[in-house]
Amino acid sequence: MKTKITFIGAGSTVFAKNILGDILLTDDLHEVDIALYDIDAGRLDDSLRLVETLNSSINQGRARIQGYVGVEKRREALRHADFVINAIQIGGYEPATVRDFEIPKKYGLRQTIGDTLGIGGIFRTLRTAPIMWNIAEDMDAVCPNALLLNYTNPMCTVTGAVVRETGIHTVGLCHSVQVCAKSLLNAVGMTAENPRWHIAGINHMAWLLEFTDGEKDLYPEIRSRAKELLVEARAGRPGDHKDLVRLAVMETFGYYTTESSEHNAEYTPWWIKSRYPELIENFNIPLDEYPRRCVDQIAKWNDMRESLLGNSSVTHEPTLEYASQIIQAVVKDKPTRIHGNILNQGHITNLPDRCVVEVPCLVDANGVHGVVVGNLPEQCAALNRTNVNVHLVSIEAAKHQDRQMTYQAAALDPHTAAELSLEDIVKMCDELFEAHRDMLPDGYY
Repeated sequence: MKTKITFIGAGSTVFAKNILGDILLTDDLHEVDIALYDIDAGRLDDSLRLVETLNSSINQGRARIQGYVGVEKRREALRHADFVINAIQIGGYEPATVRDFEIPKKYGLRQTIGDTLGIGGIFRTLRTAPIMWNIAEDMDAVCPNALLLNYTNPMCTVTGAVVRETGIHTVGLCHSVQVCAKSLLNAVGMTAENPRWHIAGINHMAWLLEFTDGEKDLYPEIRSRAKELLVEARAGRPGDHKDLVRLAVMETFGYYTTESSEHNAEYTPWWIKSRYPELIENFNIPLDEYPRRCVDQIAKWNDMRESLLGNSSVTHEPTLEYASQIIQAVVKDKPTRIHGNILNQGHITNLPDRCVVEVPCLVDANGVHGVVVGNLPEQCAALNRTNVNVHLVSIEAAKHQDRQMTYQAAALDPHTAAELSLEDIVKMCDELFEAHRDMLPDGYY
């Protein structure tokens, strides 16, 4: 039987091209069955046209591509799947993301990305977790042994909602680990001939615990160069440097983190502060960055749509995404090493077992196996726990459809707590509940 891959949220056309293009280029996966599923018929049609063209241009048409639209077709799309790739975004940019940014802004709470932690991350969890449980229920009925590859943010809560509350085999995937070491070298103007690294923690705040060029430890020179950049930033001379927040966190906590400075600025209480507005300028923190990106991406897609969809010779270059490697490893028992988001269960011994961690994983015909890391440096685990607190309470809020637990998750969020009173946190959450009424379960009301 052919391997079947179902892509949920396939209306994300460029991302679908990246993931499925990698798969179609993989020698062992040329003849797969691909089911594309979305609730938006127009966007699904765009993806279907592009993937079919890609199949012809780079794969001699050997894969079989089918499209499915609407909730009533989801089980049909999932039936007999061996792998399910999830890339949904409930509510999209408009209206959900706009509401996640504009309502907190009324209370003086500013965000940069809002897809992982903070108020944006919490309400994404509340919107997304119920749909993930519905998808898991469908998978249990028609493809119970399939491996779910989750790309949807918030990574820790969406993956955690599935692995803790269902029996579906799941791994969360993000490319921040793959680009972490290169990003740090670029940030401080260094190169390495034979870079090697060890990374573990939680998604978007995993730690570059070791970084060498062959046998040479790169961290001493990195820290020295970072110090010079930070002296300039604090003097009001940041230039156009985009990674100053991460360098400052590294200066204090000793290690570099996997996700960008614009992300990390809203994961901690020290950067986006009404009392210290100069930090925004001195550290080049891009407020409202995600809405701005969304507007730009929509405009770019509208500009390139017809030229891309109408190009019968469209090609594809392999990406850094893990999906094709995982599928090949499982189908052909060709072991590979990735970094995956999985339930902790002792992999990182100074983080809670019930949280989702991002650790090295081995993948083979038996699935995904997390590597035991042991203890993180205590200060790194402590900073992770401030984010994990929000993850764990957010999942419980979604599970029980509980407003009070949502208030608690928001109050535990480091950035929100640093800016707002408990009374304003409750008022803000209530306003968001009303704004998102059409996207949340009735239990909240």
